[in-house]
Amino acid sequence: MKEKQTRTKIDFSKSLESSSTGTRERESMKGKRFLSIPVFSVFLLLGFIYYVAVFVFIENWVGLQSSAGSLNALIFTFLASLCVFSFLVCVLTDPGGVPPAYVPDFEASEASDQALMKSGTQLRQCAKCSAYKPPRAHHCRSCRRCILRMDHHCMWINNCVGHRNYKAFVVLVFYAAMSSLYSAVVTICCTIEKDWNYSGSGPLKLFYIVCGVMTVGLFLTLGTLLGWHIFLISHNMTTIERYDVIRAAWLARKSGQSYRHPFDVGVYKNITLILGPNMLKWLCPTAVSHIKDGINFPTPRDNS
Repeated sequence: MKEKQTRTKIDFSKSLESSSTGTRERESMKGKRFLSIPVFSVFLLLGFIYYVAVFVFIENWVGLQSSAGSLNALIFTFLASLCVFSFLVCVLTDPGGVPPAYVPDFEASEASDQALMKSGTQLRQCAKCSAYKPPRAHHCRSCRRCILRMDHHCMWINNCVGHRNYKAFVVLVFYAAMSSLYSAVVTICCTIEKDWNYSGSGPLKLFYIVCGVMTVGLFLTLGTLLGWHIFLISHNMTTIERYDVIRAAWLARKSGQSYRHPFDVGVYKNITLILGPNMLKWLCPTAVSHIKDGINFPTPRDNS
């Protein structure tokens, strides 16, 4: 026991020495996240869809000078602005790394293995970082560090989706899906009502078809992604944990037992843990005052 405490003190002092350096490096990386081809591609795609939807399709459909055209342009501009804002929040927000001074509770680790498995608080050590990591934290090879409640690394935001920016990511997907749906409806309506009875409309038809297929395909993709994360939120799971849960449930059924995700505390509470207790702030990507430290998470056993 004394050897463990001595080793813990040494690790703690080393962590404190490197904490300030790591913080400065992460701050400098925020701006560099925009220096990425996928991130630049997202901005180009958003700009293209906005320009085409407003200045081509809405203009040709009802005209921007009309009240209907102005209203449609205003609504789409509002959705696109929220989408861009959420995207910036996702890129700039640190997902949350394991604190350098984190030391697990060694007394809790003396509990039985079965109790630890049920509570989801197993003693875990990262082989890459050579340090302990709390429950639900995973090592990201791209970020080269352990991320709190890591969901996945997203190349489109050039950042990990983790404990501190997961809500912003889900809100981004929601606004992006709504924007693509709106643009798809505008494109289809404009295509149906357009008069094609004149010569030289071949290239224009192709342009309309390509834009329609692109916006509908984008909506289906983003809508599916949104549905997936709504499912994960309702069960308080991450993408990584979902695959672990499938395997654990299969092993439990094989043994004639039932399995429940250790962090599933009920649908409504699961939702409030991610989006917050105030429903009016659910779609605000920066309303994250409810986010805790990312070290400890409620479990069904806390309510028993």
